[in-house]
Amino acid sequence: MRLIKEQNVYQLSFMPNFFPVNCYLIEEEDSLTLIDAALPNSTKAIIATANKVGKPISRIVLTHAHGDHVGALDELKRLLPDVKVYISRRDAKLLKGDKSLEANEPNAPIRGGVPNSIQTKPDILLSDGDMIGSLLAISTPGHTPGSMSFKDTRSGIIIAGDAMQTKGGVAVSGQLKPLFPFPAMATWHKETALQSVKKLLQHHPSVLAVGHGNFLKQPEAAIVKAIKEAEERIAVIS
Repeated sequence: MRLIKEQNVYQLSFMPNFFPVNCYLIEEEDSLTLIDAALPNSTKAIIATANKVGKPISRIVLTHAHGDHVGALDELKRLLPDVKVYISRRDAKLLKGDKSLEANEPNAPIRGGVPNSIQTKPDILLSDGDMIGSLLAISTPGHTPGSMSFKDTRSGIIIAGDAMQTKGGVAVSGQLKPLFPFPAMATWHKETALQSVKKLLQHHPSVLAVGHGNFLKQPEAAIVKAIKEAEERIAVIS
C-alpha cells in the first residue's frame, strides 16, 4: 500500500503500480472520513493509517457500489460498529446486488463488479448538495447510475471515484485508455458520464483525486481536454 497526503486528504493506493485501487481518508478537526472501502484485504492498512494520523474514522462514504470500492466495507463495519455508512440513494440498490434500472434511466446494462454478498446496510442515503463534514456531495452518475463525487470545501480537492481516471491517461469514465481500460469497461452510460464531468469542471477542482490513478494538481486543463476527447468519440459512435 502506498500513502500520499495532499492537504487534508490521504490517498491510500493498493497495487499502485499495476492496478491501483484508491481510497481516501479526509481529515476533519476531530475525526476522519473514509471515502470508499477499496478491496477485501484493505482493512488492516486503512485502520493502521487512521491510527497513524491519530484520529478515529467516524464515517464511511461510498462513491459507488462496485466491488473494488466496497470490498472492505463489511469488515470495517464489524471492527468499527459505530461508524456511519453513506451512499447515494440510487447506488444503495446496487449495494444490495440489485442491477435493475429505474424508469427514468437510459436503457443500458449496469456493468462492473456489482457485489452480491455485502451485509452492511447504509445509515444515510445521499442526495446532490448534501454536506458530510467538510465534504459536498455532488451527483455524478454515468459510471454507475448513482455515482457521487465529493468536494472538500476547505481546499477544493474533488474525490471523483470512477467519474474520471488518471491511470493510463486522464479520461472521462467510459472512454477507453488502452494502458488502463478497466474503468471504461465497467461504465454504465458514457453520455451521462460526460455530463457529470462537465458538472465537476464547474466546481473548479484544485486537485482531482480518483479511484484509479494518482492525484492530479491544477486539473482543469486536463479535464477540459478529456471532455473534448469524450465528446468527439461519442459523436463518432452516434
